[in-house]
Amino acid sequence: MLQLNKESIRNADLWEQAGIENIHFNYEQMAALTKENPTWVHFGAGNIFRGFIAMLQQTLLNSGKAETGIVVVETYDEEIIEKIYAPYDNLGLLAVMNTDGSLEKKIIGSISESLVGDPARETDWQRLKTIFSSPSLQLASFTITEKGYSLKNAAGEFAAAVQADMANGPERPQSVMARIASLAYTRYKNGELPIAFVSMDNCSHNGDILHSAVATIAAKWSELGLVEAGFQQYINNPAKVSFPWSMIDKITPRPAESVKAALNKSGFASTEILCTTKNTFIAPFVNAEKSEYLVIEDKFPNGRMPLELAGVIFTDRQTVDRVEKMKVCTCLNPLHTSLAIFGCLLGYTLIADEMKDPELKKLVEKVGYAEGMPVVVNPQIIDPEAFIREVIEVRFPNPYIPDTPQRIATDTSQKVGIRFGETIKAYSQRPDLQVANLTYIPLVIAGWCRYLLGVDDQGQEMSLSSDPLLSTLTAHIAGISLGVSSAEQVKLEPILANKAIFGVDLYAIGLGEKIEGYFAEMIAGTGAVRATLQKYL
Repeated sequence: MLQLNKESIRNADLWEQAGIENIHFNYEQMAALTKENPTWVHFGAGNIFRGFIAMLQQTLLNSGKAETGIVVVETYDEEIIEKIYAPYDNLGLLAVMNTDGSLEKKIIGSISESLVGDPARETDWQRLKTIFSSPSLQLASFTITEKGYSLKNAAGEFAAAVQADMANGPERPQSVMARIASLAYTRYKNGELPIAFVSMDNCSHNGDILHSAVATIAAKWSELGLVEAGFQQYINNPAKVSFPWSMIDKITPRPAESVKAALNKSGFASTEILCTTKNTFIAPFVNAEKSEYLVIEDKFPNGRMPLELAGVIFTDRQTVDRVEKMKVCTCLNPLHTSLAIFGCLLGYTLIADEMKDPELKKLVEKVGYAEGMPVVVNPQIIDPEAFIREVIEVRFPNPYIPDTPQRIATDTSQKVGIRFGETIKAYSQRPDLQVANLTYIPLVIAGWCRYLLGVDDQGQEMSLSSDPLLSTLTAHIAGISLGVSSAEQVKLEPILANKAIFGVDLYAIGLGEKIEGYFAEMIAGTGAVRATLQKYL
């Protein structure tokens, strides 16, 4: 059986016999060159990084268009580095799940080093500081999820760790954004070296969110005299430090037992699936769909690698904005969240199975085509109609993608503002659209509130996916129970009026009461969620 390590990948014939595509460059040479002159560091060591972003650089390495790899850094779950990267010499295996059931198998070999991004891990932190001192470094990219950029807690106040970091300066930061600010300060101290900080997370205007977080911390350090005033100027000077916007799209679900079995059958042994203590599901292999998109604003003050040769689209900010709004606010992410919420309530464990459900398929069509598409501005580089059609007709129904509504339901409070709030705002601001005409987006929001009861449509207790606001949200509806739907029961104001969640007060724009009405119908008793969907669809 084939084991994943740098010795085994030298035997090209064995990998070829197993139907696994090997790398086409010298791994040791790549690692040595990257150690000497790092060009790319990536924060967030999860599946989207290995299954998509790392493979972009691998395409360049395979074709001789790049010599260096990527240094990956994990700031949240150090077990990923200890159990998935280090034991396998930073190698991985990508299994692309085609719609016909076949697997395309490729070694992931573009990652030169893996580090834990925590000052408490002194060797790793010192290495990171050395990397950020290097003039060769061109970009630091991020897939740390929406919550990774947040400085504030549920009450809207700076989190305790962030307050401590602001008071203590750049030496031993604890919060993720302060660690990034500290590394940027290292770069500043070494000659104001240029760099691009590229968020690749599914947040609207992700570059601005990253810049705002880092600049807020830099401003506080400057105000307290903990850093030179020039550092704040450096962070806010796009000629030195840029924060490009981007849009990323590729479904990379949790590693599946079915894929593990298929890999074992082909002679590949490194397939242990782990769940870390922080509830990360990960394995030496990544299973992913074939479709992938990455669009980035072309602002790189220290130059960049020619990733357009690997399929990345580089463009201007306005075009990224239109692509991102198209995908995150209309054509994919809102549909995913809709399926996640109702999939959990109706007992589904696969997104593909939900697409066989007539009500759920019609729901995502209505959320996307009927209510979302009117606010989409065609970005030209990707056709919105073709994109959403591929999502609904090909990608979501792919039975070989083992994606679950429970995974997609994670951190919903951090997502609804972007995935639905932006469309709601557009309806409230445009004279040709009426908020009162929205039916299906409010239905999904009501479904989310119903989901938070932790009881499925059959009245059985169900576990809720992790969410940083979960305890706060469930406390707001603690007095509500299934089978009782008096007016007193359905006061959802603490949730629906929260601008931090939705970007708007849903009562102020006339949707709060409508959502409460749908919610009341969904808590009428067992089967009420299904009955409500049937009524409106």
